[in-house]
Amino acid sequence: MASGAENKSDQLAESLNDLFINVSTMVKGELQGTNNLLELLEKMNLRVAEEYKGFGDVASGLRVFMDQLKSKSGSFDEYVQQIDLIERQVTEFEAVISMLDKYVSLLESKVQSVYQTPPP
Repeated sequence: MASGAENKSDQLAESLNDLFINVSTMVKGELQGTNNLLELLEKMNLRVAEEYKGFGDVASGLRVFMDQLKSKSGSFDEYVQQIDLIERQVTEFEAVISMLDKYVSLLESKVQSVYQTPPP
């Protein structure tokens, strides 16, 4: 009977050894999967960092371009003021022309009425 107990003990030891090996293999696989995911995440972070660096360069370029546009547009302010003044003068001139047009129409109607009335 001792050999039966030893046989069962050997089978139990082998089963436990297989269990530990399988659990160890499973844990090792899980850790390797996690490690692969972390490596992928690191590569993605590096790629995003490069992309954002490029965006930063573009933003800096745009800022310089906007500064140049502001300095150029500053020189146009004088012209814009002159255009506004001309526009006001044109509006006033249009009002004067309108008044003259009404006056000429009135004179024309008076002249016509004088020529249409027979002399006494």
